[in-house]
Amino acid sequence: MMFLGTKQTTMATPALVLAFVISAVVHHTSATAPSLVTFIFGDSLTEVGNNNYLRYSLARSDFPFYGIDYSNGKPTGRFSNGRTIGDIISEKLGIPSPPPYLSLNPTDDAILKGVNYASGGAGILNDTGLYFIQRLSFDDQIDYFENTTKVIKAKVGEQAANKLLNDAIYFIGMGSNDYVNNFLQPFLPDGQQYTHDEFLALLHLKLAEQFTRLYVLGARKMIFHGLGPLGCIPSQRAKSTTNQCLHQVNEWVLEFNSKVKKLVNVLNYRLKNVQLTFADTYQDVLDLINDPSKYGFKVSDTSCCRVDTAVGGLCLSYAHVCTNRKEYVFWDAFHPSDAANAILADRFFAKLFPVAAGAAQNGSAPKH
Repeated sequence: MMFLGTKQTTMATPALVLAFVISAVVHHTSATAPSLVTFIFGDSLTEVGNNNYLRYSLARSDFPFYGIDYSNGKPTGRFSNGRTIGDIISEKLGIPSPPPYLSLNPTDDAILKGVNYASGGAGILNDTGLYFIQRLSFDDQIDYFENTTKVIKAKVGEQAANKLLNDAIYFIGMGSNDYVNNFLQPFLPDGQQYTHDEFLALLHLKLAEQFTRLYVLGARKMIFHGLGPLGCIPSQRAKSTTNQCLHQVNEWVLEFNSKVKKLVNVLNYRLKNVQLTFADTYQDVLDLINDPSKYGFKVSDTSCCRVDTAVGGLCLSYAHVCTNRKEYVFWDAFHPSDAANAILADRFFAKLFPVAAGAAQNGSAPKH
């Protein structure tokens, strides 16, 4: 989940990343300004439509009522009633939200401005979300990014391509599905085969390999979004007889975040010129859930689309949708509402890019 925590030691943004973003935000209207390029890797929290192009994927949101509060009121492939946090961050950075990779012609010039590879059901592990039949795992997304780097080099030459790739910002949000649609599912083997410590070690090893591969392909400025309190999302609360957050799940999430923070520190030390940032997501999300009225919400323990215990937990066409969507933190059993995304994007942007946030205070993401 793309939400931000409060620990300054983990939120200290590398100076070059911050300087580049500030420059892009303050001067993005100038013809001579540097063009900010973003590449987005993730799951359904940041997908903008890749799975629509996967014929057999069961992880889709191309049906009502998704997109009901988007610009044209129609489904866009986003797992929300409106925007993702990634959309809102792009607005604040003064750039278009990158298009889904699978919507592009392989040689489309649009790839020079950034691409979104995110896919609903995706995980760090390749077997995560297996029952969705088709989805782009993190490895799959990196494969497509490798194809992108080759096309960019063919278009602008090796030197210019390397500069573009080195200067780009890479937003990565992975891991939620490795729990919700893998380890926490009793009918899947990983939850039976591994203890949590063993499973966490597996995630850690794979993620280190994936960060390193992105680095080899040219990524230098990478921001990894830690997990929020998954034990408090509606699909997990539904497992509690009293509709409470699942404490054990949240404890495992905290262990995951701690492990990834250490990995980020190690890679920043070992990889030349890399600028990896861990964006701690946990506490702000928990605060929004525990004290929704503080942010103008009324409901945080169930979803606007009444699907908490339904198979899949998605807002299908026969679902009952609340009319007061801005009062709900969650849209469906897994995903925040557009209104919640706006709040969380504001907090994310202000903490990760504090100077840029001041320059972009007239950004289009609404205050709730």
